[in-house]
Amino acid sequence: MAAEQMAEGQEGGGPLSPARPLDAIDQDILRMLQADGRASVRSVAERVHVSRANAYARINRLVEDGVIRGFGARVDHERAGHGTSAYITLKIVQNTWRTVREQLRQLPGASHIALVGGDFDVLLLVHTPDNRALRELVLTRLQAIPEVQSTRTLLVFEEEDLEPQG
Repeated sequence: MAAEQMAEGQEGGGPLSPARPLDAIDQDILRMLQADGRASVRSVAERVHVSRANAYARINRLVEDGVIRGFGARVDHERAGHGTSAYITLKIVQNTWRTVREQLRQLPGASHIALVGGDFDVLLLVHTPDNRALRELVLTRLQAIPEVQSTRTLLVFEEEDLEPQG
């Protein structure tokens, strides 16, 4: 895979401009928001010892610079009805990463897609309701993508999302 393919932006646009350097306060804000994305600007400001206006401006800059890509909930996939998780490795036709990525984004249950180096090209994390749905996803959807040369499925027996260190 070409280096320029790996350097392109998250949403498929052009390369991201370099983010401005982060100071200790920015790092503290990031840790706080990773631990609690619903924290108010007031509580962030108090905990990092800056004014609310300063905290607000810093958070906005982190969002504008693409350091913070969004705010969301951490989901227990099993309790949400998607109790089967798997990492799927894919070998793809050379120079087809962009095309394959767009098709993988459309898959139900896909939660992480990475272009990697090594014995395979793509690592895909999926969450499905059960093994039957996983089988259907791999055999019917993934292997039907013309640019996918082969797949290997690694069933996850147990998983844990690591909490940010604070």
